[in-house]
This record gives sequence, structure tokens and C-alpha cells, in this order.
Amino acid sequence: MKLVILALFIQPKPVASRVVGGTDVKPNSWPWQVSLQYQSGSSFYHTCGGTLIDKQWVLTAAHCIGSSRTYRVYLGKHNLALSSESGSLAISPSRIIVHENWDSYNIRNDIALIKLSTPVTFSDKISPACLPNSGSILPHNFSCYVTGWGRLWTNGPIADILQQALLPVVDYATCTRSVWWGNLVTNLMVCAGGDGVVSSCNGDSGGPLNCQFTHNALHLLLISLNMATPELSVNTWKQSNWSYLFEKVMTSY
Repeated sequence: MKLVILALFIQPKPVASRVVGGTDVKPNSWPWQVSLQYQSGSSFYHTCGGTLIDKQWVLTAAHCIGSSRTYRVYLGKHNLALSSESGSLAISPSRIIVHENWDSYNIRNDIALIKLSTPVTFSDKISPACLPNSGSILPHNFSCYVTGWGRLWTNGPIADILQQALLPVVDYATCTRSVWWGNLVTNLMVCAGGDGVVSSCNGDSGGPLNCQFTHNALHLLLISLNMATPELSVNTWKQSNWSYLFEKVMTSY
């Protein structure tokens, strides 16, 4: 599957969010990965991934948010089948802010910020992601990892244990071909994957595409997935106004 990543703006083309062809993650490997869960009856169910970017803020995809749903954010999780894991905790949001220009038709501005009702204490299981610097560029075939608890295969079950899969970055010329994403791709997006074997799937969207860049791990939001095309993620570092927006939002609420 090919993946287009709009660094920090996410959305699916159709909804897809699992890690297909992935492997079980070693516990605590991706301590910024969160499980966004919605309430149904007395239970909560995984719906999307997310990324901890501050002690009280989580980044996810706008398309993951429904106005009528009640959510919680589970941090420090490894196995969703276990009701309790040492060092993990579930926190309800105090506020969810969806990008004011979120456009589901054209896959634009697919970003939401979640303010946790209480700040977290960082540990080996819970710590924030390092966001990319403005102007950072990932070259063709640069190695990144998609992570999540999405479906293990099309229409299959979601994963209990956090999964990871290697997805190389795909160049803009390839990703904009008509057999891939065509004119849906902008220079604010990044493509990754596309081998038809490894990809993300339903339940992974909103989570990070993890790329080791210099000494910092960059994370890109996974927006769209498709078994025949590259996955779409928002390219955060090219959104020059977003570092400012994050700072403005996180200091205003």
C-alpha cells in the first residue's frame, strides 16, 4: 500500500487505519503513541491513533472526531486486550479542537488537537514526540515506521498489541501519478509505502508516521490509506503556520 502523509494534517481516502503486514512492537518503543477511544454503552472502543506532543496535548486526525461521541485517550498502552497495564492511564479530554478549515472532500487540514483533562507525568511508557523542524525534507526511500492498533487485514479484527511496519518515503513525482493519488497530493503532503504488502489500515489513522531525522524522531500524521496506493499523511514541518498555531492553541486553552 502507498501512503501519503500530510505532516500534521491527516485524513483517510477511504477510511483505512490498520497496520497490515506489521509486527508486534516491543513494549515502550513508541511512548508517544496513544489510543483514541469512543464510548458505547458502558465500554470504550479503539477508533484512531494519536500522538502525545505535550504533557496535556494530543495530536490526531480531524476525521477521527465525531461531535456526538464521548472520547477518552489511553496513554502508555501496549496491549488493548488488557484492562490494566502498569504505567498506562486513560484520560478524558477537556477540549477537542478541530482545524477550522478541515475539508473532508479535498482532504485538507485533517488535524485535531485534544487537550487532556489532566497533564501527564512523563515516563519510559509515556513521553512526547519530537516534531520536525520547519523546512525539514525527507528524501525518497527514507525509512519511516507506521504504528497503530488498526485492523490486521481488510475487514479483519483490530490488533490487540501495538503494531509497527516499515514504510519508505515515496517521492512527489511518483505519488502524484494518476494511478496513485494524482492531484489530491499537495506539496504539504508526504507519501510512504506502496508495495501492496505493508501498510496502515482502519484504526491506525490519526496516529504517527515515525521517522528518525538526525537525533530526533519526527512524526507525521497518517491521513489516508489504500492498499493500492501510497498512504497519505500531513507533512507537519511544511505547515509553517502550524508550529505557531499549536503554540497559540496550547497557550489559549
